[in-house]
Amino acid sequence: MRRLQRGCRDPSPANPRLQRGVSAIRVLIGYPPLKGKGIATLGQNRQFQWFHVPSFIYPLVPAMAATLLQQEGFDVLWNDCIAEGWTIDQFFSYVDAEKPGLIVLETKTPVVEQHWKIIDQLKERQPTCRVVLVGDHVTALPRESMEQCKVDYIITGGDFDLCVVAVAKHIRDGEELPKGLWYRGDGEIKDTGRFELTYDLNQLPFIDRRLTKSHLYGEKWKKREPFLYTMVGRDCPWARCSFCSWTTLYPRFRTRTPESLLDEIEMLIREYGAREVFDDTGTFPAGGWLKKFCEGMIERGLDKEILFSANMRYGYLKPDLVKLMGRAGFRKLKMGLESGNQATLDRIDKNVTVQQIEEESKFLSEAGIDIHLTIMVGYPWETRQDAERTLALARRLMSRGHAEMLQSTVVVPYPGTPLHQQAIENGWFRFDPMEYSRYDMSEPVLKTPDMEPDEVMKMCGGIYQSFFAPRFVWRHLTSIRSVEDLSYVARGTKAVIGHLLDFARHGEDTD
Repeated sequence: MRRLQRGCRDPSPANPRLQRGVSAIRVLIGYPPLKGKGIATLGQNRQFQWFHVPSFIYPLVPAMAATLLQQEGFDVLWNDCIAEGWTIDQFFSYVDAEKPGLIVLETKTPVVEQHWKIIDQLKERQPTCRVVLVGDHVTALPRESMEQCKVDYIITGGDFDLCVVAVAKHIRDGEELPKGLWYRGDGEIKDTGRFELTYDLNQLPFIDRRLTKSHLYGEKWKKREPFLYTMVGRDCPWARCSFCSWTTLYPRFRTRTPESLLDEIEMLIREYGAREVFDDTGTFPAGGWLKKFCEGMIERGLDKEILFSANMRYGYLKPDLVKLMGRAGFRKLKMGLESGNQATLDRIDKNVTVQQIEEESKFLSEAGIDIHLTIMVGYPWETRQDAERTLALARRLMSRGHAEMLQSTVVVPYPGTPLHQQAIENGWFRFDPMEYSRYDMSEPVLKTPDMEPDEVMKMCGGIYQSFFAPRFVWRHLTSIRSVEDLSYVARGTKAVIGHLLDFARHGEDTD
């Protein structure tokens, strides 16, 4: 394997501020325990859900915030109580013992009300501590959280790693507050204007994986350990799908260079022993960027070192490039099918056709790249027949071997998305749109033309029964060539059973 290129950033460089004895402010980046219908999947999640068998997805932007803060001389605490299985009493005891001066919490619509209560409790226990809220919900509705709890700062936009550092330096050094910030001043709620996404991502350091406990995180479908995450772009070059909450955070797309990601992968192999890597950019860069990346994977021999997977969208790939991806070590792509109805794909501004979905699935599978499909049910204009057409397409792709994994979710119109606004204007909500805890995918949020809520949930969960079809089971059993393959199939079976339980409990509530 080739050595790192000159100028590549070391993951944990020495900090000159610390060497000069600059006094540190203790900053806690945390995920407090949450009460709900299972285990919350909050960090780096575009769709919130309670799971029986969770995947703890590595929260890359908060992890970058922790890395940047440490490099600026701050004493950083990483405290993901959800991934570590802590109780709320453990969390508060930890805060009381460590006494951070600044606490950063990432939130999402279904749990924002819980975070409001936790923040008020934190402020009662540690009155001098400042609390920051980040995420898509508070980006869409910043004033709401300022009015509903005692939070000190709201960071809007997706570059909250950089903004957290700016807030910390404002507190410590008196530096100017960044754009996109809401705060309290002179007894009033104030803001610094619209957030800006102008930072050159190539200037960011590599994330410190030890500081941020990357060993806690991973996908259920991983094949190899150590399994690690990267995020080369923010977030999708299309950025127009009407349901996507991350378009609220990232209305424009930026990416690092292919060489930067290749350098990072080399570092992950050398420093952390990585054997599998998943890039969690909303849509992995395509075109000439992807060609250079694939060529670099092969030239550096990284295709022999790791399995590589990423998020991708239909309509971006051509057969010749896909063949190169196969040679470069790509194992899996997560692809948004969303609906098998062209009218729905047009209506949600997906910019893809059903024909493209079928064609690209075929040539991806022929290149040896597995496809992880994502579909949604519960669109407010789709009938039962429309939903069944989507399920039929997904099952057809699975049975033909043109898709290897399938994820089914209920349509959730998060605040800030065009779909949320359309739902308000058209009266599509089943309940008061302010009942945020009900956006948790345990029931439909929107009305459908001819399906009752229980039927929508049953249809969403029923798609996982496709994994028990004889043809699908036989194909996976005959693919087992090693203990690694056997473990993968076993974990996949456990996850499928968990998903069946997730959608079978409509209306239930457990601690």
